[in-house]
Amino acid sequence: MVRLRLDLGYDGTGFSGWARQPNRRTVQGEIEQALGRILRLAEPASLTVAGRTDAGVHARGQVAHVDLPVEALAELDRSAGPASVDERLAALVRRLAGVLTQDVRVHRVSVAPEGFDARFSAMSRRYAYRVCDAPGGGDPLRRHEVVWHNRPLDVDAMNAAAVRLRGEHDFAAFCKKREGATTIRELQRLDWVRRDDGLLVATVVADAFCHSMVRALVGSLLAAGDGRRPVEWPGQVLTRAVRDSGVHVAPAHGLCLEEVAYPPDDRLAARAAATRRVRTASAARDAPLEHE
Repeated sequence: MVRLRLDLGYDGTGFSGWARQPNRRTVQGEIEQALGRILRLAEPASLTVAGRTDAGVHARGQVAHVDLPVEALAELDRSAGPASVDERLAALVRRLAGVLTQDVRVHRVSVAPEGFDARFSAMSRRYAYRVCDAPGGGDPLRRHEVVWHNRPLDVDAMNAAAVRLRGEHDFAAFCKKREGATTIRELQRLDWVRRDDGLLVATVVADAFCHSMVRALVGSLLAAGDGRRPVEWPGQVLTRAVRDSGVHVAPAHGLCLEEVAYPPDDRLAARAAATRRVRTASAARDAPLEHE
């Protein structure tokens, strides 16, 4: 067997999220089907992803891995004759581009370093959330990736509120609780900038995320930014560590997974082992490590 790393991106508008589902169009399902078709696999491919995304959420820097029989790559030699591994993988990228629809692209396929696990080896995930608060609405050409907020937003107030959320906390107030899953996360970065074109962009980085966590955090900060809530309110919600009905989950289409960070190759296996131990200790071994 050979483990391949896939670097990919997708427009989540037409997908029911990342994870394979019966009778639903999903990113995982589309790529696995394409791999099976191109490589003529006897058994369906099974992708492991760094961060499972919900319906409507986009990704620019998603990472996945797949384990395949070495001989499956020889299928790529049929049209070009015997080739090196690098040539075969370059051919696979081209073939995937021809088979997949244009709302999902595999940019690179490489042989994964020893110890690499797309999910467990990851050190952090970086998301961006994009909002427009222009009175007349946003750019219609960006309507699938930018949320229009119909109240003026104070970026300084949102950043003041965000300070209270950073660090390691129990984010139960901002997560959809899953049986047996921990809601303790380390929020490494959460801040907003207003760009020259007026667009507001939040950058959110953590070791991992609970289900709906980023969009719930954004929803609480938007409430602080437009004056419906005081800047102290998101921090107060956090300390209560229970789901608050006042926290509204922001729309999915404003969210994009921008980057997944990994340690150096010689630390990949150790990172994966450490992550598994943490999840097992918190009775969450089988719960999603990352889901937005």
